[in-house]
Amino acid sequence: MNAMGTYDALLVVSFGGPEKPDDVMPFLENVVRGRGIPRERLLEVEAHYQRFGGMSPINQQCRDLIAAIEPTIDLPVYWGNRNWHPYLEDTLRQMAADGVRRAAAFVTAAYSSYSACRQYIDDIALARAAVEGAPEIVKLRHYFDHPGFVAAMVDHTRAALEELPAEHRDAARLVFTAHSIPVSMAATSGPGGGAYEAQLRRTASLIAAGLGGDRPWDLVWQSRSGAPHIPWLEPDVCDHLGGIDAPAVVLVPIGFVSDHMEVVYDLDVEAAELAGKIGLPLARAATAGTHPRFVAMVGELLAEPEPVACAATCCPAPARRTAPAPGAGRHG
Repeated sequence: MNAMGTYDALLVVSFGGPEKPDDVMPFLENVVRGRGIPRERLLEVEAHYQRFGGMSPINQQCRDLIAAIEPTIDLPVYWGNRNWHPYLEDTLRQMAADGVRRAAAFVTAAYSSYSACRQYIDDIALARAAVEGAPEIVKLRHYFDHPGFVAAMVDHTRAALEELPAEHRDAARLVFTAHSIPVSMAATSGPGGGAYEAQLRRTASLIAAGLGGDRPWDLVWQSRSGAPHIPWLEPDVCDHLGGIDAPAVVLVPIGFVSDHMEVVYDLDVEAAELAGKIGLPLARAATAGTHPRFVAMVGELLAEPEPVACAATCCPAPARRTAPAPGAGRHG
């Protein structure tokens, strides 16, 4: 059954990020509140943001995505963030005042894991509990293998290949990147465990197939943070590039749907600087962003049968640990 007619609105849910220099430290403190992150680490991450004018691109990219979605669906579109303005609670309060009773939630994270799925579900529940008369929220399904997402990334990867010197394009290696997470979190992602990495490998294989031929590819990780004694998914993208046997590389950040701070800093600054030092021709594919097929995908998800809610045991919260530092370990 088409579920579109059962919703009064679409809620876009994202992580949030600072939009001016004075926002940066309050944002970072908000993200890590109660987690014991050392002040010096916050100052280090703050410097990443200040290098780009104290602004994460993520909020503007949410605005751009919403502006692209609105003409394609017959529903009002709202936007709420987990960690910065506009906060989910404030958005739900506005939705309740507007008479919205039931909304679909499109989350700007495509995969299964605690930080990419369960934490969003929990934060939506907390926001609803704080708002009298809050609408019911139905989270749309994971879309890591949706043809719209894949098509957008195929186009962007093809465009990145064209940026390489002509003599290296045919032999260039694809290096797909995603946010590293603790190994323990990866092991418990999805209903049967291991879903995060399996889904990313599925996405990578679909994109590689969409490009045609038999181009070699790797899946590596970026934005690792947290206590050094806790194992996270490896190899790191820079470690991988340092030892790669390829004439050229295209970085394809499939773990993200917009070019926000982690993509800009970890790939466009750190990885690009390393590639320059070792003489490795490197191009970086854009994220899905407002590609027309990605935008159309949102309406297609809305029209699908209503997704079955995740079991409460799916992607469980990790044991209390030192949290990832924002900006180098989050979606800001």
